[in-house]
Amino acid sequence: MGRPARGGTAHCRRVAMGRRVSNVMPPGSWNLHNLAIARTRPVLGSPRTETGTTMRIHFHGAAGQVTGSMHLVECAGKRVLLDCGMQQGSREMEAANADDFPFEPASIDALVVSHAHIDHIGRIPQLVARGFRGPIFAQEATAELMPIMLLDAASLAEADAERANRRRGPGEAEVRPLYTRDDVEDAMAQVRSLRYDTRTAILTGVGLGFRDAGHILGSSIVELWADGKKLVFSGDLGPKGTPILRDPENVREADLLLMESTYGDRNHKDRAETISELGGILESAWKAGGNVLIPAFAVGRSQELLYWFARHWDEWNMSRWMVFLDSPMANRVLRVYDRHHELFDADAQEVWRGTPNPFRLPNLRATTTADESMAINRIERGAIVIAGSGMANGGRILHHLRHNLGRRQAHVVFVGYQAEGTLGRRLVNGAKWVRIFGRDVQANAQVHTVGGLSAHADQHGLLEWYGGFDPHPPVALVHGEDAARTTLAGEIEKRFGVEAELARPGETREV
Repeated sequence: MGRPARGGTAHCRRVAMGRRVSNVMPPGSWNLHNLAIARTRPVLGSPRTETGTTMRIHFHGAAGQVTGSMHLVECAGKRVLLDCGMQQGSREMEAANADDFPFEPASIDALVVSHAHIDHIGRIPQLVARGFRGPIFAQEATAELMPIMLLDAASLAEADAERANRRRGPGEAEVRPLYTRDDVEDAMAQVRSLRYDTRTAILTGVGLGFRDAGHILGSSIVELWADGKKLVFSGDLGPKGTPILRDPENVREADLLLMESTYGDRNHKDRAETISELGGILESAWKAGGNVLIPAFAVGRSQELLYWFARHWDEWNMSRWMVFLDSPMANRVLRVYDRHHELFDADAQEVWRGTPNPFRLPNLRATTTADESMAINRIERGAIVIAGSGMANGGRILHHLRHNLGRRQAHVVFVGYQAEGTLGRRLVNGAKWVRIFGRDVQANAQVHTVGGLSAHADQHGLLEWYGGFDPHPPVALVHGEDAARTTLAGEIEKRFGVEAELARPGETREV
């Protein structure tokens, strides 16, 4: 596809001419398998900060909902954006991703990325296309995952626009993709990678550090120093004991904490109980003579599932199944995980050295082409299909659901959060009929929610992590629906005597 014309609606590329930072890579200098990313020199001492000014945080996304992470920090005379994510969920929420940003992109001096999930990075190409010219800072593994995720999102957007244009009537405006693969390439030229546990001067008067958040590979807790103050942004926190990944690091001090609250109102099942439940589901599905469909995000959950299949290879008699990882993106992500064993926990290191290797199961079939994916739907029993998206709101899993939902012997296993408005949420809530690709499909399959596999910390985990601060800082709760945030705020006040704020879009908080 050629590059779209400049100008036009919010769906089109728009560039406000501004300064370019020095030492960024030229477009086209990176690739998916060996991304060369400019490194920023760690600063051993404290970064220089300006005093006598006020740090301000403007909440623009994931403030009253889980997705769409976007928080603007004004500090040391600079403007630093924390995350630039897509909203996910209802059709209305996703349509809002085409809107103008609530700030001028060219005014942003730097972007800091917590991790590579689309609800945290999905609007970065738009930000660049509309004028942002500053550096994009991310942990090393995150920097490798970002182009994989964003190129996939761009390909889907281009394909959706192409289909819509084939159906448009006379006089209807041309539909433009949210962004293109060219836009992704432009954005990746501005990425700078950082290691965990370093403190780096990223702008005059602004210091940045990343700590391991234990959510997905490369996920980070963000520490930002400026104006004599320290802001901590949790990003998405993983639970303790998550396979493959290390536990979230504790942070001791903050003048203000922005903390996620996805599961602020509930606790997960015991992990051992959860894994036993998963094994039981597979056994029941085999006896019933059906397939198992697992909607899963390409980064994190897909790799964890393969880990458990390897760990329980003999116990679950996994060799009898055909296991399909039906996601070109997830298959590329496997290679990134393979390159970053240094980020694995001790148990994962042991499993990777054993037989079978989770990413090389003898019955694992990595499907890449559309024809290979469609061929899976001719299988009526004995297949485990892992495919995106994790909320069943797009991707190849929809095709598999259309062919399997009507079968009583089929099993659908949800292993992560299902946002309001998604097909996954409707199925989890017990819908008997759902609409897929314009057709009504009866939901006869057995639907399971295996909550203990969540990549997010539960209420207990969030409270334990917050309790590691000394003293307990003021906290603004983000990345959660109101019910979850309200419950978590009540627990924080009861246990620690701190009144937590519920951040809202358009609000400003001073530190």
